[in-house]
Amino acid sequence: MPAIAFGRLDDSFSVASIKAYVAEFISTLLFVFAGVGSAIAYNKLTADAALDPAGLVAVAVAHGFALFVAVSIAANISGGHVNPAVTFGLALGGQITILTGLFYWIAQLLGAVVASFLLSVVTGGLDIPIHAVGAGVGAIQGVVLEIIITFGLVYTVYATAVDPKKGGVGTIAPIAIGFIVGANILAAGPFSGGSMNPARSFGPAVASGNFADHWIYWVGPLLGGGVAGLVYSNVFIHHEHAPLASSEF
Repeated sequence: MPAIAFGRLDDSFSVASIKAYVAEFISTLLFVFAGVGSAIAYNKLTADAALDPAGLVAVAVAHGFALFVAVSIAANISGGHVNPAVTFGLALGGQITILTGLFYWIAQLLGAVVASFLLSVVTGGLDIPIHAVGAGVGAIQGVVLEIIITFGLVYTVYATAVDPKKGGVGTIAPIAIGFIVGANILAAGPFSGGSMNPARSFGPAVASGNFADHWIYWVGPLLGGGVAGLVYSNVFIHHEHAPLASSEF
């Protein structure tokens, strides 16, 4: 079983760790700016993007591309989490300390909030769309959907970026992670919103001042990411209980 460690303050405030937090802030900001921006742009260009299949495809592609870049540019510095649910899953799998993971969360949430306010400013005050369940979909159904799709995301992160046996697959990890997010948005977007990322939901909620059903996008992704971390780390990874490296997966 992987060792889950709380961590030490001196390690969490090392130069490498601070660089990792900055990298997470920047990558999350860029991801949320592009992802939310694509939804704003499509809303501006169409009368009702929420019911338009082309809008769903456009937003899914934008998120997939943006996440591919966000993970790639931070991978060698912070591991490219860009998502509190990913960080949570990695912490439960013994890949990052709890304390350092909390600072990752702060950086990710701040990046998402700054991105959302920047979008509000540069678009002339257009509405910032928030995640919400679709018509006829209950809150519990939304949570279950978010658990499933976030499990898929974090499982993909483990398989392509974390597992020591990944070999050459590690070189395509950002692509695989971007693809699974895009595919999950196509599958779950009309039902749960397809968040998989508490920061992606939190930034727009803060900027818009609308936290309706916001809890869904914390409970679902954290449960899904946590289960994926526990399953993959306990079933597929052989652990030697080596000391944790705070700045890496």
